[in-house]
Amino acid sequence: MKHAYIFPGQGAQFVGMGKNLYEQNETARDLFEKANDILGFRITDIMFNGTADELKQTNVTQPAIFLHSVILFETTPDLKPDMVAGHSLGEFSALIANKVLSFEDGLRLVAKRAAAMQRACEINPSTMAAVLGLDDARVEEICREFTTEVVVAANYNCPGQLVISGSNEGVTQACEKLKAAGAKRALLLQVGGAFHSPLMEPARQELQEAIAATHFNTPTCPVYQNVDAMPYSDPQLIKQNLINQLTSPVRWTQTVIKMTEDGATHFTEVGPGNVLQGLVKKISKDAQTDGIS
Repeated sequence: MKHAYIFPGQGAQFVGMGKNLYEQNETARDLFEKANDILGFRITDIMFNGTADELKQTNVTQPAIFLHSVILFETTPDLKPDMVAGHSLGEFSALIANKVLSFEDGLRLVAKRAAAMQRACEINPSTMAAVLGLDDARVEEICREFTTEVVVAANYNCPGQLVISGSNEGVTQACEKLKAAGAKRALLLQVGGAFHSPLMEPARQELQEAIAATHFNTPTCPVYQNVDAMPYSDPQLIKQNLINQLTSPVRWTQTVIKMTEDGATHFTEVGPGNVLQGLVKKISKDAQTDGIS
């Protein structure tokens, strides 16, 4: 019986996130203020009192979710994970929880990642779409039919829920094909670009330099990484997987299955929202889930 801690990614943000934490906990307040200094702008003003549109900008969203998750983890007593994982951006939060990264280095990498992804989106206008009610293998098959446009499976969220990613034209055409093939829904998402696809290659190259220059410690417990859903404890392999994550799919379904096979019976989501708890329940009905938010 092992206790897994899991961390959400982009999309979990909400206006007011972290405000109570800042007001009620001195350690949290110090960490938030340190983050404002590192980022060079008062992200707390946007998190606590900004608009949804301001919070939705990639360069704000990613550090905001990271900060909320990590500061919650750091200020909740007696958390001792046996294993950790995060969904996309959440993998950076997970690497704070198992002591691979310092708070400062983690935040700097997340800010670098967000800026690099934003630039990649501007180079290649692109999008993503959620596909519901179709077998993963059938979605992959339809994606492979596109040879002149980029269309790939990007997020394996749970059985029957897969997100595709690629060029605007490719994803739009793929949605029509997927619905014709029996998908219950194929919906374009309001995102900045084609995350976890080959179109993120410029961002991957930028992030590679930043990660290579950052010190990674040996973890206190394994991190199950998005690229292949396997557990890792070697800092050099963790670095490489984190770099490859930008252009590879998030294998969340496979991650939860592997964690349960390795003994996880209790999953605690740390950060804004409860999306991951819902996904875990759809993947592993017997798992116990709760959240710290």
